Amino acid sequence: MEQTINRGLDGVNIDTSSICFIDGAKGELIYRGYDIRELANKASFEEVVHLLWDGDLPTREQLDGLRSQLSRSFGVPSQVFDLLRSLPPGVDPMHAVTSAVSQLGALDADADAVEMDNVRRVGTMLLAQFPTVVAAIQRTRQGLEPVEPRSDLSVAGNFLYMLTGEEPTAAATNVMDGALVLHAEHGSNASTFVARATASTLTDVYSAITAATAALKGPLHGGANEAVMEALEKIGTVENVEGYVLDILSRPGGRVMGFGHRVYRVLDPRAVVLKEVSRQLAEESGEGKWFEMSLEMERVMEREMEKRGKQVRPNVDFFSASVYRMLGFPAEMYTPIFAVARVAGWMAHLYEQYADNRLMRPRLVYEGPRDKRFVPIDQRG
Repeated sequence: MEQTINRGLDGVNIDTSSICFIDGAKGELIYRGYDIRELANKASFEEVVHLLWDGDLPTREQLDGLRSQLSRSFGVPSQVFDLLRSLPPGVDPMHAVTSAVSQLGALDADADAVEMDNVRRVGTMLLAQFPTVVAAIQRTRQGLEPVEPRSDLSVAGNFLYMLTGEEPTAAATNVMDGALVLHAEHGSNASTFVARATASTLTDVYSAITAATAALKGPLHGGANEAVMEALEKIGTVENVEGYVLDILSRPGGRVMGFGHRVYRVLDPRAVVLKEVSRQLAEESGEGKWFEMSLEMERVMEREMEKRGKQVRPNVDFFSASVYRMLGFPAEMYTPIFAVARVAGWMAHLYEQYADNRLMRPRLVYEGPRDKRFVPIDQRG
C-alpha cells in the first residue's frame, strides 16, 4: 500500500491550539486574536506573556500580580553560576544555556511533578530566570561576575541591567521589550514541537525546555540571526553587499541567511516591525552601516529573486541581527536572547500539552531490506 510521506511534517496537523495563528500567504501573525504588529508597538512583554498564558491581555491588577511573581523569581541558585564558570572558554553560549536549564531542574526538589499548579510554578520561574542565566553567560564570557537582578525593573529592563550593571535608558528598554514580544511565540515551530513532544512523555518541564533550547540552537532555527550578523561582518561595507549575494546565489543550493521562511510567502510581519526599529536605532546609535547594509542586501535579493520568478523576503532573523548589534550584543549571544523571549511561547504550549496530553508517536515508512538470515561471524566473508 502506498504511504503518504510528509517530510519535515509539512502540512501535518498534530493537535488543536488557541495560542497562535499564522497566515503565510497574507503575512499575518496573531497571538490569541491580536495582530503581532499592534502588540509589538503597544504591549509590554509581560502583558504578552499573560495573553499567551491566560488567553487575554491582563487588567492592571493581573499585570501587577504577574510582574510581582516574576520579580520574586529573577534570582538563580549560586550553583548555576558555578557551573557557568566551569565551562570551557569559548563554549557556544547555547550549550551553556541548555546546561543551566538542566541544572535548574536538578536543583528543584519538585521538578518532576506535572500537575498544572507545579507546571505553572516552574514556567513562571523559568521565564524570570532565563534573562538572569543569559546575562550571566555573557558576563562570564567577558571574565566578569554576574550582576544581581533588580526586582524594580521589567523583564527587558532587568535583562539589560544585568548585562552591564547600569540602568538602561527608557529607549533601549522599549526596543528590548519589543524584540521580546516579536520573538515570544510562533506556533508549532521546531523548538516548540520538540517541547510538546518531549512533554507528551510526561517528563518534567525542565527537560522539555532543555530539549526546546537545544532545538533552537540550530542555524536553521534560532541560530539564523547569528548567521546573518556573521555575514554582515564578513561583508564589511555596503559596496561589498552585491558581490557577496551574487556569489552565494551562484553556488548550488546557495542560501542567503535571513531570507525566506518555511511558512511565510510574503514579508514576515515581524520583519516589518524590526526593520523600522533598526532604522530608528541606526539614526540614534551612529552605527547606521549595519542597517544600510541590510537595506542593500534586501534590495539585491529582491531583484535577483524576481529574475528567478521567486518571492523570497526577509524573515524575523534578518533585521533582528542589526537591532541586536546596535544594542551592543555580540553575534554569539543572539540565539540565547531569542530563548529569553521564546520561553514564553514554549510554556504556553506546555500548558496546553500537559492539560490534555497524548503521547506523540509518529511513524517512519520503512524502505530497507527484509527476510535476511543471520550468519555466524566466522562464516561471513
